[in-house]
Amino acid sequence: MKSSHEPSTAVSEEIGYLHSMETFGTVDGPGIRLVLFFQGCPMRCLYCHNPDTWTPRKGQPVTVEELLKVYEKNKIYYQNGGITATGGEPLLQLSFLTELFEKAKERGIHTCLDTSGILFSQKQAAAYVRLLNATDLILLDLKHSDPSGHKALTGHSQDAVLDFLSFTEERKTPVIIRHVIVSGITDFPEELDGIGRMIAAHSNIKGFEVLPYHSMGEQKYEELGLDYPLKGMKNLPQEQAANARKRILQSIAHHRH
Repeated sequence: MKSSHEPSTAVSEEIGYLHSMETFGTVDGPGIRLVLFFQGCPMRCLYCHNPDTWTPRKGQPVTVEELLKVYEKNKIYYQNGGITATGGEPLLQLSFLTELFEKAKERGIHTCLDTSGILFSQKQAAAYVRLLNATDLILLDLKHSDPSGHKALTGHSQDAVLDFLSFTEERKTPVIIRHVIVSGITDFPEELDGIGRMIAAHSNIKGFEVLPYHSMGEQKYEELGLDYPLKGMKNLPQEQAANARKRILQSIAHHRH
């Protein structure tokens, strides 16, 4: 009888679509990782620096087996790392993502999902249970703490994001929150206090990262013939990002007592 810890020999026919991959990533989850940038995203965040990932079912077609071969080839470097799925929005390819993570877990590979949670639906709860059962860590991008601010920034309601966060708490899946600080959009006290309040309310959040706005996307938009919504905005100084982080920490402490 096959041990449950042995890798499955079944070969999948399912195809996933990647924008690109980074074989030695160090900022998207613990350790050195194989970082997979999934193609396709429904969000239109004003500061998006990867507009070339928006269109679904384009990019590089891949199979789970092909991606695991890339991992195995560099396995010696990934001892304290693993595989991270980012994007784009990986949840747009939920079935492929789940199969990748399940096959990775069979091989003892640490799995990390970087997502906005925007596509979560309770109607697909069973599918999401499967995914989270194979997910070791989630990097959840909280775009904005205010419903109207979220809609203005991303073009979408934040309801699905908050539902997803609650769902991860029910499943006891560890989450690290990521929040991009943008001058005049996500840097004012009420917004930062709101992020702190959200973090304090969930027991499965193990940390948070403040990411300063950078203007990397502006050139890409020009190359694609698109108008960049934040044209001319300067990179956020590290000091402002540090102050934002301090304010969020104060808010977390306040709402936990």
